[in-house]
Amino acid sequence: MKIIIDTHIYLWSLADPSRISASRRAKLQSPTNTIYVSAVSIAELMIKASIGKLKIDFDPVDLAEQSGFEILDFKGRDALALKALPFHHKDPFDRMLIAQSLTLEHPIMTDDTKFEEYDCKIV
Repeated sequence: MKIIIDTHIYLWSLADPSRISASRRAKLQSPTNTIYVSAVSIAELMIKASIGKLKIDFDPVDLAEQSGFEILDFKGRDALALKALPFHHKDPFDRMLIAQSLTLEHPIMTDDTKFEEYDCKIV
């Protein structure tokens, strides 16, 4: 299975994996799954670091790759899906992750209940 992980799942997997349920951790660790950290999440981390909202003292791309995750580019087709996306969720980063999940038909791993209002599959 190909799974996109939300930004907070990525951070928890690095700093506090116990915040992720055992069944989700098993999915993250399964060699049969491809786990993606979206470029959208990297952008979110860098923007929040630049405004002082987060302290990022590591290279999130290198660390994702060292953790066995793959970086997923945000493409034009993903962006086009934003036009038709209802405004259940106002966070632009989350909206881009939802659009990417829908466009690629990859489930997304998140604890954000607002994602449930969209047609993307949540794992």
